Amino acid sequence: MLALLCAGAVVMLYPLFWMLSSSVKPEDEIFTNLSLVPQTVTLENYPKGWTFFNVPFLVYFFNSFVIAALAIVGNLLSCTLTAYVFARLKFSWRNVWFALMMLGLMLPPHVTIIPQYILFNKAHLINTILPLVLPKFLAVDSFFVFLMTQFIRGIPRELDEAARVDGCGSFRIFLYIIAPLCTPALITVAIFTFVWTWNDFFSQLLYLTSGDKLTVPLALRALSSTTGESTSTWGALFAMSCLSIIPLLLIFFFFQRRLVDGIATTGLRG
Repeated sequence: MLALLCAGAVVMLYPLFWMLSSSVKPEDEIFTNLSLVPQTVTLENYPKGWTFFNVPFLVYFFNSFVIAALAIVGNLLSCTLTAYVFARLKFSWRNVWFALMMLGLMLPPHVTIIPQYILFNKAHLINTILPLVLPKFLAVDSFFVFLMTQFIRGIPRELDEAARVDGCGSFRIFLYIIAPLCTPALITVAIFTFVWTWNDFFSQLLYLTSGDKLTVPLALRALSSTTGESTSTWGALFAMSCLSIIPLLLIFFFFQRRLVDGIATTGLRG
């Protein structure tokens, strides 16, 4: 079993190591020398990719970080509040509304692309980050709402009752009792939101058009499309690709235990 796991790890990690190796190879050696050990080591691909466009590649990193940060804030606020309403408050047709919300997990996102685009286009929001972050503040990610609802249902209701005896209302109970106890689930939501937003390509391609507003995935795509008969940017593309995965690796390295705990606790509750 250990041998199979090691073999699977090698298969999965080989493309990553090959990309890293290709980022320090000369252009003419990338596809002629398929070995992970380059014959000639050069770092010229990194400054070439960093300054290839009219603006530094740092601008694209900044744009991606801004969109991911706003998406995290939006999901944490809206999805947690919505989950608290479903898990704790009683209102008419609560189960029906929860079932309708769960249908969002089964609805392919591509079904709503055209209506959303028409809506944002009429609102003159194309080529801004609002179409990418505004829905996050409206609890559109049903998966996170369901995840938070399951976690909150596992918190003892006696805490709510004790707080009400002390004069707390529903919002103060959420703010001072429920939210602090949801830290593992909140971290899980934040990590998944960052990863999905950072790697998102289709939505950003749809709504962002000008060069200074592009994100890292769009910049990598633009970098790959410039490769032709007279120019080759494969080395720069692999170099910038290596830099683009550093934030994801850092998040996984520092929050691996929190992520596993959050998934385990939310998966067992309900």
